[in-house]
Amino acid sequence: MKNENANSRRKFLQQIGATSLLASTPSIATLGVSAKAEERILTYEKKITSNDKIRIGVIGYGVQGHFDLRTALKVPGVELAGICDLYNGRLENAKEQFGKELFTTNNYKDLLDRKDIDAVLICTTDVWHARITLDALAKGKHVYCEKPMVYKISEGYPVMEAAKKSGKVLQVGSQRVSSIGYAKAKELVAAGEIGELNMVNAVYDRQSSIGAWEYTIPKDASALTTNWDKFIEATEKMAFDAKKFFWWRAFKEVGTGVAGDLFIHLLSGTHFMTNSKGPESIYSTGQFSYWKDGRNLPDVMSGVLQYPKNKDHAAFLMTLQVNFISGTGGQEIIRLIGSEGVIEVSGNNITLKHSLMPEAPGFGGYDSLFTFSKSMQEEMQKDYDAKWTPEQRRRKVKEDIIFKAPVGYDDHLDHFTNFFDSIRTGKPVVEDAEFGFRAAAPALSCNESFLSKKIIQWDPVKMKLK
Repeated sequence: MKNENANSRRKFLQQIGATSLLASTPSIATLGVSAKAEERILTYEKKITSNDKIRIGVIGYGVQGHFDLRTALKVPGVELAGICDLYNGRLENAKEQFGKELFTTNNYKDLLDRKDIDAVLICTTDVWHARITLDALAKGKHVYCEKPMVYKISEGYPVMEAAKKSGKVLQVGSQRVSSIGYAKAKELVAAGEIGELNMVNAVYDRQSSIGAWEYTIPKDASALTTNWDKFIEATEKMAFDAKKFFWWRAFKEVGTGVAGDLFIHLLSGTHFMTNSKGPESIYSTGQFSYWKDGRNLPDVMSGVLQYPKNKDHAAFLMTLQVNFISGTGGQEIIRLIGSEGVIEVSGNNITLKHSLMPEAPGFGGYDSLFTFSKSMQEEMQKDYDAKWTPEQRRRKVKEDIIFKAPVGYDDHLDHFTNFFDSIRTGKPVVEDAEFGFRAAAPALSCNESFLSKKIIQWDPVKMKLK
């Protein structure tokens, strides 16, 4: 296994050299962002001593818990110490994967009490995120918490305060903010390659039952096998409902729907690329189009958010879209639109296309000029020709820019590498509690807007509802 990992890392380093970047200026042509990626990968090759080991516990071993653990264990020096889940079948699955000696429990506090656990991955239903995060920090554990960081806006303030006071690392799990593609887009925006930003169109569509969260429910699902009484300790009392346990994202009692699952990726990615602190007004609407399976949060949803001007960017409008029955077959795209071009971010790859206005104003063609008298047209044509040269009337042309991440690149792995490096070195993480809250609050406000049919006003600097 060790040799296999080393070979994979060497292959990755070779692929970095093959990164495609077509640029119009020497400053953009540098592979600065790829060099940073290479630096992160190279840390994998250093000798891991016993002092470097980080032992982790996983709280919530569902779909995302499996993916997060699998990725975390790819980082050298990271070891699994225990797993907690409320469904007994997942604990059985954990022992089948990692051996009968693995510590498993239905009570997350059992993991927090273990002195041999340095950090926990919180991969539970959204309604439990803040509570477990606070308990973990209080027990001196580093925390990797899946997005959204909180289930309610009010929970964000104590979490941010606890993270600051604890001295421990808290990273929120929106892995795209660690992407080398997003880092390159951030560089291009800051360099003014698209002029002044004025709009962001962000889309995350799907077209499948599993994409719409209709996950397989085990045959033995019951209040007993899922520890239902424990599950609803963070909610109002509810009768057992297997869908609310296994399809929890679709239900407002325990999850945050498309806003908390997918809008938040679009928001966190955009905030990273633009250095934005967040929007000042938020409006969202949605409908139940296809997956009429008892869910009470929409399967098709859109949002419109207004971002104020700050020192890093001009004012811009952001549109959000999730469509769970999209005839496109599904897509994830963020378009950053400026006065001189557009950056399209698709996965970890980006394309920048320029479109520059001519210096001279328009004249003739689909214009009111032809509606004037002939003498007026001739007089104005003379004036225009005298004032503007043919060069000033032409659109300027700049080459497109294309950035492709190396084959096999994994931003999820980079995100976890960032987390564990921060634990070892004390350097800041890319998505701390404040960043996580700045993405979570507008995402949660989209749900509030949909439910209340009102525009939500937000102060992105003070991070408060107005």
